[in-house]
Amino acid sequence: MSSATNAKLFSLALIQLQVTQSKANNLTHAREMIRRAAEGDAQHAQPRVIVLPECFNSPYGVKYFDDYAETIGFVHGEKYVTQNSPSQSVRELSAAAKETGTWLIGGSIPERDVVDKKKLYNTATMYSPEGELVAIHRKVHLFDIDVPGKIIFKESDALSPGTEMTMIDTDVGRIGIGICYDVRFPEPAMIAARKGCVAMIYPGAFNLTTGPLHWELLARGRAVDNQIYVAMCSPARDLSADYHAWGHSMVVDPLAVKLTEAGENEAIVWATIDPAEVESARKNIPVTSQRRFDVYPDVSAAA
Repeated sequence: MSSATNAKLFSLALIQLQVTQSKANNLTHAREMIRRAAEGDAQHAQPRVIVLPECFNSPYGVKYFDDYAETIGFVHGEKYVTQNSPSQSVRELSAAAKETGTWLIGGSIPERDVVDKKKLYNTATMYSPEGELVAIHRKVHLFDIDVPGKIIFKESDALSPGTEMTMIDTDVGRIGIGICYDVRFPEPAMIAARKGCVAMIYPGAFNLTTGPLHWELLARGRAVDNQIYVAMCSPARDLSADYHAWGHSMVVDPLAVKLTEAGENEAIVWATIDPAEVESARKNIPVTSQRRFDVYPDVSAAA
């Protein structure tokens, strides 16, 4: 396993944003909250990494994705000029990252494919402190569930799945990215941890059925299995909306201890990410060196 020792201690901020049906208002409010988050609080230094929730610029729902979708046109490995981006959300978030001098994980937005205009993705965008768009993550696992008498939801009615895992190298360490339903699948976090990530960050929007059942359980499970930090960033709950988000944005440490947790309303929560805690967990409970790849395969070997 690659070590997380190259990472540095840093502060992380999660913005549990109240999302409305006005994209313009959502973008304006997101920038306001990013500025607030960048100030830190009494217990935490100014954050180096700030996170927005899933679908921060639009209501969450199959019927909204097409109307709110934006073309981004980002290609990994190619220079991307954010000022000329066709995406209003990208331009706004780029400016916010540059203004605050932080790494910004811009939640997610509905993205329209450059070639096939009917193809949409649920896409997270990531920015450097200079405002450069450095990576995108298209949600790999689509939220298709049917819980009788409680909730039916099929993202695949409107969205296409991503085909790549995403890790970004920052000046405070390598960070893995997933979106919401991605957290239910342990493999991406396992691979990220073995590739040297100090944390997995999941913008997500669990609901009032799946949230109380599994939101915290999955965050703590991904953390303890891989001995890394895990952050889950939700929109705030709005009972007047079609979809009711669980909220409870949280950060969990490598021993699966909750460091911070929001309630259901709009909030900003901060936590300290300390790579020494990753190394301590792995030294004291050395599962990373005790795995039996002679008995079962290493999922990270071909990644």
